[in-house]
Amino acid sequence: MYTWLDITALEPEEAKISVLGIPFDGGQTQEPGAAKGPAKVREFAEKFMPGATDDWHVLEYQPLVYDFGDVDMRGTWGESFERVEKEAYRVMGYNNFNIFIGGDHSVTIPLQKAFKRKHTGEKIGIIHFDSHPELCDCYDGKIWSHANTAKRALEDVVEPEDILFLGIRAAEAEEVELMRRKKDLTVISATEIFHRGFSDCCREIYNKFKGYDAIYFTLDIAVLDPAFAPAVGTPVSGGLTSRELIEFVRFIIDKLPVTDMDIVEMAPPLDSNDITAWAVMRIIEEVFSLIDRK
Repeated sequence: MYTWLDITALEPEEAKISVLGIPFDGGQTQEPGAAKGPAKVREFAEKFMPGATDDWHVLEYQPLVYDFGDVDMRGTWGESFERVEKEAYRVMGYNNFNIFIGGDHSVTIPLQKAFKRKHTGEKIGIIHFDSHPELCDCYDGKIWSHANTAKRALEDVVEPEDILFLGIRAAEAEEVELMRRKKDLTVISATEIFHRGFSDCCREIYNKFKGYDAIYFTLDIAVLDPAFAPAVGTPVSGGLTSRELIEFVRFIIDKLPVTDMDIVEMAPPLDSNDITAWAVMRIIEEVFSLIDRK
């Protein structure tokens, strides 16, 4: 059993938050290492959780978090993703807030399929934070890579009007063409955030999703500028600052019906002084703090 210090629940029914790791980087097209992400998060959790966020909320002793461990990613790609979807759907059945820890961004493909199954008949949406839109139909001969995540979501999970991208600052030609053709797709680029500011962007996010029943929030840590998150497979300069990301996460978790989220693409072997791991843990602490108060 994995321990999140004094906030560990012994049974999922006792918890408010469920954690599931997906140690996989077979969908990475650049530098590998994201498969070690779940282990790094738990290493930090055992040493440093709980703590106080910078609005001084303290995660005091209580059964807040239940950790289901890692999905078995042995076997073929298809077999592994089938297990991810099946295990995620089981975890979602406890009706806790769920955090899935990757792993490269391809693991979001089966996670979002499980999310759709769980919320059948409801109005669902996806918020996708990233440096890339991941709308390629096929990349390097693969259809389930981390470059295909959102394209598979548009085929299997939601309609174009139900997804929002934030932090995008790099794209393939086919992705640009698709974004221009699919007028209902909402994209808030890194450049727009810089010029429009936090409040205006949050207003657009809220107005888009305020009538939804459930939202899946997928957070590729590469949405941060490499200065704040160097340990990602495909770093792109010009991204969000840590403070901007923290404030966006706070707003989304607090104001919108997010039921499930993932944090993906941290590759510990590529890190410098654990900078990226610290950024991931900072986000997790903020999410824990917000759910703790609900």
